[in-house]
Amino acid sequence: MSNDATFEDGAEKPLQLVAADEEDLQVISSVAQDAVFPISEVAWRPQERRFAILLNRFRWEDAPNAEARNRPYERVRSVLTFEDATGVVSQGIDQNDKDLVFSILSIGFEPGEDGTGRILVVLAGDGLIGVDVECLNVTLQDVTRPYIAPSKSMPQHPE
Repeated sequence: MSNDATFEDGAEKPLQLVAADEEDLQVISSVAQDAVFPISEVAWRPQERRFAILLNRFRWEDAPNAEARNRPYERVRSVLTFEDATGVVSQGIDQNDKDLVFSILSIGFEPGEDGTGRILVVLAGDGLIGVDVECLNVTLQDVTRPYIAPSKSMPQHPE
């Protein structure tokens, strides 16, 4: 018998969020904050115009339930997808260091002309991923059952 948490334990369904404007993107940014991933879980498919990251996402939406029930915090594997992508740039990322794990601080949008723009995924440690897009079309979808966070603690952000 497994001791891992289940969606039923949190009485919640897997997240499936879509962002078509900056307000929607802020919702995705808030639930993706502190998600972690290695560079090997990043995929840029120019012929499909898609950039995606497989994340280990902290379940911020479940943290109050975990505290109220005195049970461990949870993470879940999620796919963060940027559609209609025309290019990807990065800064502060050593793509050859396959053991390096990145942590998302925020996701924002710099608008361009006629609905185009650049989505900015800001990473801890001064890393940045910029995804040029024709329009804002971002999805975040949980793809596994939640599991107990290996650290068993909530991410902290000192002021």
